[in-house]
Amino acid sequence: MTTRQRHIAHLHLHAALTEPQYDEIIELMSGITPHVQAVPPDAVQLDLTSALRYFDLSPYDVVQLAKMRLKGLYGIDSSAGLAGNRMLAAMASDASAPGDTTWVPTDHVTDWLYPRPVTALPGVGRTTAETLHRYGLHNIGQITDLPSATLQRLLGVGQARLLAERARGHDPRPVVPAEPAAHLIADRVLERDCLDPAQHHRAVLGLADQIGQRLRGESQIASRLTLTVRYADRSSTTRTRTLPEPTNHSPALAADALSLLTGLGLQRARVRAFAIRADNLLPTGRAYRQLSLDPGDARARAAEAAADRARRRFGPEAIRPAALAN
Repeated sequence: MTTRQRHIAHLHLHAALTEPQYDEIIELMSGITPHVQAVPPDAVQLDLTSALRYFDLSPYDVVQLAKMRLKGLYGIDSSAGLAGNRMLAAMASDASAPGDTTWVPTDHVTDWLYPRPVTALPGVGRTTAETLHRYGLHNIGQITDLPSATLQRLLGVGQARLLAERARGHDPRPVVPAEPAAHLIADRVLERDCLDPAQHHRAVLGLADQIGQRLRGESQIASRLTLTVRYADRSSTTRTRTLPEPTNHSPALAADALSLLTGLGLQRARVRAFAIRADNLLPTGRAYRQLSLDPGDARARAAEAAADRARRRFGPEAIRPAALAN
């Protein structure tokens, strides 16, 4: 039985990203493969191994697809590295000019690493480099050619073994998606203090839709919603509701959020901002849902799933609820 060859991509994003923008990039890349690891502040790593059959493309072409989506949807240029493990992919990305992709096939790892400087290896800082340089060790190939006992005398047993493994291109670490969040928050600061109940309704509806999208993107369901309203005088009101059943269905979340808003009886209140917090989160696999004889419910959920797929492919603004359309 042979082990399936891994294909790991490291994308360096040539842009200064805010935290929400970075989260959107992670979500966009999750439309290519579910195995996406954040490498803050400006990089992501993707395990493409399981995605190749789905797209029926070579690893190199899937990387180009990811880069085109970044450029087309967000205007972000990127350089990429493609290799059989995370370390090599990151090194290949560092060696790539902006816009370029460096692919290091498994059978070319030794040749590619050999002439590179020892400082290209992760973990080789100034002190280690100076020690190696003192003994005439300037490139990675010289490390691999050196007897292990000699390297251990220079650096110590533990560090020498780790450096030798890296010099041979070994890195067993998997690409690990971020741990699910303990809670999710969406907020909106209005352009000006607002007295219009229709605008209040629209703002809360939009936040509930954002929460629903993020919950589905992270394969989670929420059991409780909290609505916070901040006023022009900097005071605030908070109301919390335990949901009838845990869900990530945007219309259900919106109905409960709007019910909380109605219960506040704001009337002519001058509102500055809204925030919705979803917590008591659970994995989607633990969701339960009352059976419904209404075929409209099944159609609504199918349409929601199709809209999520479109957003992952074309960007978060590709499809919006009709009530939020400009």
